Amino acid sequence: MQIRIGFDIELGVTAPTAVIYMLQVHPSHAGALQGGEHITLTPPLPTDHYQDGFGNSCARVHVPAGVSNVRLRNHAVVYDTGWPDPVDLSAREHAAADLPVETLPFVLPSRYCEVDSELLAFAWANFRNVTPGWPRVQAICDFVHRHLRFDYASARPTRTALEGFREGTGVCRDFAHLAIALCRCMNIPARYVTGYLGDIGVPPVRSPMDFSAWFEAYLGDRWHTFDARHNTPRIGRVVIGRGRDAADVPITMVFGANELRRFEVTTEEATG
Repeated sequence: MQIRIGFDIELGVTAPTAVIYMLQVHPSHAGALQGGEHITLTPPLPTDHYQDGFGNSCARVHVPAGVSNVRLRNHAVVYDTGWPDPVDLSAREHAAADLPVETLPFVLPSRYCEVDSELLAFAWANFRNVTPGWPRVQAICDFVHRHLRFDYASARPTRTALEGFREGTGVCRDFAHLAIALCRCMNIPARYVTGYLGDIGVPPVRSPMDFSAWFEAYLGDRWHTFDARHNTPRIGRVVIGRGRDAADVPITMVFGANELRRFEVTTEEATG
């Protein structure tokens, strides 16, 4: 199938500044793009493109004096198999001493994912007797899915995994952060993922479309997709960025006072 993706984001600024955005499809998915992405910047401004330490595609926009509005738009079509997220019940867990060294940053605490906290004791009390590997990660997802109540009205950008655990509410990033933290407490590498996820193959949600967050856990010899919010295999994920948590993959970052004036996201099956 083909999936139509895109965005229309408008930022108001008050002084010369720089805007960093991470809005391009991740290089690992670039081959699925049908004709590339069509990102436009209004007004046209000097832009530096680079890859960060996690392999994400990033850009820095130079905003000079006299510019008070920056608008980013994109439209693209992505090929997708139409298959839901793969499930591998036999994927095994590794002892910490046997993990590939490149996975070790994803076992350590990070900005939004505390490991050396009350979550550590909770994780070992509740998941130590669960079959290691896929069943254990799934048990963590099941818990987070039940424990957190999805609520856009309660969203805040500073909530950590521990705070979400205590408050029992959050949005998709909070579901991902708590699941990641609990996996890391069990010495399972887990990393944060942000991207597009439309209502393909499921009943549509009436709220406005947004970017989504989920996570990947390292089991066996590769990273596997998990989603504690939806807690079921989904069709049509398009990855934008991966990192230790949301701090590593901001959609936009403005160095100075700014106002979000427009935020529209498109991700839907292309039917014609």
